[in-house]
Amino acid sequence: MSVQVTELKSGLKVATDVMPGLETAAIGVWVSTGARNETADNNGISHMLEHMAFKGTEKRNALQIAEEIEAVGGHLNAYTSREQTAYYARTLKDDVPLAIDILSDILQYSTFAEDELARERDVVIQEIGQTNDTPDDLIFDKFQEAAFPNQPIGRSILGTTDLVGGFARETLSSYMSNQYHGPGMTLAAAGNVDHEAIVALAEGAFTNIGDNSMATPEKAVYRGSEAREERSLEQVHYLLGFEGLPFDDPDFYAAQILATVLGGGMSSRLFQEVREKRGLAYSVFAFSSSYVDSGIFGVYAGTGEGDVPELVPVLCDEIKRVGIDVDDDEIARARAQHKAGMMMGLEAAGARAEQLGRQMYVYGRHVSPAELVAEIDRVDAETVRRVANRLTRSSPVVAAIGPLGQLESYQTTQGRLG
Repeated sequence: MSVQVTELKSGLKVATDVMPGLETAAIGVWVSTGARNETADNNGISHMLEHMAFKGTEKRNALQIAEEIEAVGGHLNAYTSREQTAYYARTLKDDVPLAIDILSDILQYSTFAEDELARERDVVIQEIGQTNDTPDDLIFDKFQEAAFPNQPIGRSILGTTDLVGGFARETLSSYMSNQYHGPGMTLAAAGNVDHEAIVALAEGAFTNIGDNSMATPEKAVYRGSEAREERSLEQVHYLLGFEGLPFDDPDFYAAQILATVLGGGMSSRLFQEVREKRGLAYSVFAFSSSYVDSGIFGVYAGTGEGDVPELVPVLCDEIKRVGIDVDDDEIARARAQHKAGMMMGLEAAGARAEQLGRQMYVYGRHVSPAELVAEIDRVDAETVRRVANRLTRSSPVVAAIGPLGQLESYQTTQGRLG
């Protein structure tokens, strides 16, 4: 078996997926903290911390970090989600020790220098401004907030300009000290790597992380509601959704297949009905997003102001119909799409490392491709119809940005789905 997992005394898990035919490796640290671990007063700090990690440590300044990894042709990057923060590198196989040294350095010994912090606060504020100027991005933040109002999981990952502008060095340092502990961290590597060598490197490098257990984030509580923002735009950006399923729900894979049948490709119902037959939208799709204790299922479409009165009833009709007449051919296509997409993705070392980092957080173990395929193959038409009706029993959540004069009321949409 190519995947091996070792837990160090600190609680840090080291997971490797060996791909011996490669000359490269992907390696990163996935930390079990994100936007949902924050409070209303420090919203955005996980993302800010991700930015600041590359801005200097006790032994490297920001330029030296960049120069060292690029001197061997590698690169560093990071991202923040609602439940995880990831720091990762791509290198040639012989440069894995350097990557681990840099990653361990930035995660244990970042200095958060005042001059770097001042500059990066401005960078993140620019990022927030860019998102606010991009309605097809912003709509998903509005949607999340309407689904989970007044909760950490419903807040923006980026935070607000006021909060970001006030983050002090001590705030970042304290947050990292409180959140970045071995039991909530996974070092995942994929490519031409040796498991025992990675374990030895990790043991020698990660000596300054505590073994404290991670605090459990506030439980997500879904509440259907709406968020509308009138703007002078060419299009109305519209999201309609329902409470989704957590990762460990028995119907998790059926919800994924349902999203594909409804709006996951050119043969999907929404693409055919909304775009091909009616010409109501250029972009239309369905999605099923999960968290450890909840989820969100929804459909997105962007349309002209005059087409909104036709679009919303069509979306509601297709959502209702998918719980009645899904057939075996649709399910077979959706299953094939999922399996092919998964297998194609796993041909890349970066995707394999990321999958390991995510699975160790969600399941506490590696889930093999064979196990995933078996779960997908168990989904049939009857299951998808049942899950469609299960999901749409919750009150809907609606988010819309643009010229909304012709958008029907929340109560009218709710009635269409009843």
